[in-house]
Amino acid sequence: MPLPKAELHLHIEGTLEPELAFRLAERNGVTLPYADTDELRKAYQFEDLQSFLNLYYELMAVLRTEQDFADLVDAYLARAAAQGVRHAEIFFDPQAHISRGVGMGTVVEGLWRALGRSVENHGVSTKLIMCFLRDESAESAMETLEAARPYLDRITGVGLDSAEVGHPPVKFREVYEAAAALGLRRVAHAGEEGPPEYITEALDVLGVERVDHGLRCVEDPALVARLVRDRIPLTLCPLSNVRLRAVDVLADHPLPAMLDAGLLCTVNSDDPAYFGGYAGDNFRAVRETLGLTDDRLRELARNSFLASFLEDDEELRARYLAEVEAYEFG
Repeated sequence: MPLPKAELHLHIEGTLEPELAFRLAERNGVTLPYADTDELRKAYQFEDLQSFLNLYYELMAVLRTEQDFADLVDAYLARAAAQGVRHAEIFFDPQAHISRGVGMGTVVEGLWRALGRSVENHGVSTKLIMCFLRDESAESAMETLEAARPYLDRITGVGLDSAEVGHPPVKFREVYEAAAALGLRRVAHAGEEGPPEYITEALDVLGVERVDHGLRCVEDPALVARLVRDRIPLTLCPLSNVRLRAVDVLADHPLPAMLDAGLLCTVNSDDPAYFGGYAGDNFRAVRETLGLTDDRLRELARNSFLASFLEDDEELRARYLAEVEAYEFG
């Protein structure tokens, strides 16, 4: 029985395993430029964030129908549940689908076919966070928010992802103000490849409540002190950081020092099909490579539920936290 945990940094499009990609391609008459799953898996070697994004967007071509999105979610939830995930707050990228002719309704209704039954089918509670692509225009982000209005009963918050460098958070000030006015929670990727200043800007300009990645905060002691003081959660993704060369090897990851500093860190999988592991795999990797104690792992699990957007069900949060405290490590 794995340690109970919440996953707070997970791109649903990044859970597309090669086998499912080929199955959906066949179903939808899409020809992939790879002979088979083995050849495709070999393409999952990346020099940096952009080399990953190129493949990530290319493979999205197989996602066409509501059923495709439902199948994608069900496959993720089955894997996540097996690794101890009890609650998942799932990112999706509507602009990447709308731009190729797949409407917002198809995407959200499809995701919801599976999310609406996630507790019943997988024992995992879920929330949905709509991300804006930061390498697209601010106008496109605002249009995306408008397109999502009919579905806001199913969307908990907004996020900001894709290529970070050269696309500072301030670019999206207005759309985040509009999202806040609609009552949406706010998160953003910052400080993965971008500088610590992007983290500060995400807090001050976008009003984010959680920072996705936030790895480079360690370069700014004043920022670290602020994040500790204000209890701003960071959704770290260790295996992703290694695959995308944010850190050279996992042994160099600053997670232990970040925990020692008092930062509210969580461990997540980001795009697990591409980066070599789901949430439990990331926990296992940091335990083995970074020598984290059982107490540290329990702290990470506890942090994941404390950082979750479960304010609408504090009873559920309390139940999850009790599971963490009762867990006995083998």
